[in-house]
Amino acid sequence: MTSRGRFITLEGGEGVGKSTNLAWVCDWLESRDIDIVRTREPGGTPRAEAIRELLLDPSSSEPLDDDAELLLVFAARAQHLSQVIRPALARGAWVVCDRFTDATFAYQGGGRGLNTARIASLESLVQRGLTPDLTLLLDMPVEEAQARLEGRLSEQGGQRDRFEQERSAFFERVREAYLARATQDSSRIRVVDASRALSEVRSELEKHLDRLLNS
Repeated sequence: MTSRGRFITLEGGEGVGKSTNLAWVCDWLESRDIDIVRTREPGGTPRAEAIRELLLDPSSSEPLDDDAELLLVFAARAQHLSQVIRPALARGAWVVCDRFTDATFAYQGGGRGLNTARIASLESLVQRGLTPDLTLLLDMPVEEAQARLEGRLSEQGGQRDRFEQERSAFFERVREAYLARATQDSSRIRVVDASRALSEVRSELEKHLDRLLNS
């Protein structure tokens, strides 16, 4: 009988280096002959990616209601879990995901100020007890993260999406919510100081991954 795979998530606000470090985490696991599935939220399937487009669209022609935003996030998550995450874990693969439900508590709960009990209710309905085995929370001061984001956008010629357009106060609330969840669930959520040199960040990531691999 195939043993269940492991579920790793990377979390953090805009500009903290999630995408770069997620690629490194995947390479680290693959170098140890682990079958991995790399994915992201919102998204991960064609239908969930279509919902992502709605969520990130910076157009102001029709403001997106906060409750609609929350429900769209969980609709995408339900599809993602059904089509990608649960099947991968069932066959023994390790799933590495760019954001998951901690982001919902941080962005919609902390950033938007939505009732976290309502978020928890949707979490229970959609996930049915499934949670990550390890969450790597990349953290740095908002001002520094915003400067990194601006540099990346200037370099790539991109524009800010609907969330990236929020003001600093929004991201301060997001950061506070993330850190509060890390305090509440310190055995799963490992806070990594992402403001350090990349080599130091990855050294710490490796320590947490190695611990999970040998558990």
